[in-house]
Amino acid sequence: MWDFDHPPLAVPLAARYDIESMMPAQCAERLTDGTADLGLVPITAFAQSRSLRMVPGCAIASKGAIRSLLLVFRAATGLKAVRSIAADTSSRATLAYVQIMSKQFWQIRATFVPYAPDLDAMLAACDAALLIGDPALLALENRDARRFRTGEELLYLDLGTEWHKCTGLPWISALWGVREEALCSAGQRDQLVDDLLGSRDAGLAHIDELANEWAMHIEVPRATIHTYLSKNIHYVLDDECLTGLRRFYELAAECGMLPELAELPLL
Repeated sequence: MWDFDHPPLAVPLAARYDIESMMPAQCAERLTDGTADLGLVPITAFAQSRSLRMVPGCAIASKGAIRSLLLVFRAATGLKAVRSIAADTSSRATLAYVQIMSKQFWQIRATFVPYAPDLDAMLAACDAALLIGDPALLALENRDARRFRTGEELLYLDLGTEWHKCTGLPWISALWGVREEALCSAGQRDQLVDDLLGSRDAGLAHIDELANEWAMHIEVPRATIHTYLSKNIHYVLDDECLTGLRRFYELAAECGMLPELAELPLL
């Protein structure tokens, strides 16, 4: 979103787009009910709404360790003993990935319990905790302090690494989705794609500034934020990511979690 937030393009982009900020799941709801035209949405949204199209080029993905998506459980009992997972439900895509891995790869029968992202409370209530976003990054930063405080040894399973180990493919969390009927012409489509790709590339050129900005807003060290933005997240919807998307939808349909998506609904 660099160009949308910074000069010299923020003003002309504001004339073309009316921007609102919200969680990805809310973006998907707004697109589904027709009160928004474009949004960065969980990949689950494309199987749940046949009116959405994937905007080519941009992705929020990872080809290895993500660090902001964790399954945390006790080392003494291990993953196979997990029967209940306290799940931060802020990401529908992450929840779907974990449900797929539980059934298809880990072969555990786990119940998912919606829970606020508080690691101590989650593990007091369930066998494992699903942490997403800043709470996951903070849990990694504080793992030594927690072990010293509680004397409890925990395992922090990086879900991007685990998905890649299981499938050999990238993890894709979110894509730009657009309602096709909102685009009046091919020229408008091309303008949309150019705007989003240009902003992505400008952001990648300003990772240092982004790390400085976010270090003032969240309790994560700047170095961690910089590594996360520059090493952990992959921003290009390339052929490998498209293959990963197809595999995700195949497995989600096999598990009965999402309707079958025969073809990727690319714009």
